Amino acid sequence: MQRTMLKSKLHRVHVTHSELDYEGSCAIDEALLEAADIKEYQQIDIYNVNNGERFTTYAIRAERNSGIISVNGAAARKASPGDLLIIATYASYTEAELAQFKPQLVYVDADNRIKNQRQHIPVQAA
Repeated sequence: MQRTMLKSKLHRVHVTHSELDYEGSCAIDEALLEAADIKEYQQIDIYNVNNGERFTTYAIRAERNSGIISVNGAAARKASPGDLLIIATYASYTEAELAQFKPQLVYVDADNRIKNQRQHIPVQAA
C-alpha cells in the first residue's frame, strides 16, 4: 500500500509579483526551492491564505536570494502581490519508506527569507 503524504511546504510566503502574461506558473526563489526540495517544473499546490483560493500549478526558478514569489499566467488571477501563500508538494510512499519519512517545512519572514526549517508540525493543542 502507498500513502500520499506532505513532502514539502513553503509556509506563508508573500506574493511579490503577479504576471498574467508571463510564461510559467509560479516563480520561486531558488534558495526556497532547494530548502523545500522542490524541483523546477514540479507540480505544486498553492493555498492563498488571503482569499481562500486553492490551485495546482508548477514551479519555475526565480533568482536565488531574491525573495521572489511570482504567480504567473492564468494563476495570476488567483493571487495578488502581498497575499500570503502556502505552497505544498506531495509524494506517495510505501509503508517501508514511511519509517524514514520526514517532510521539509520551510518558514519565512516578511521578505521571504528563510527563518526556520523543520521536519514536523507541532501537535495542535486545545
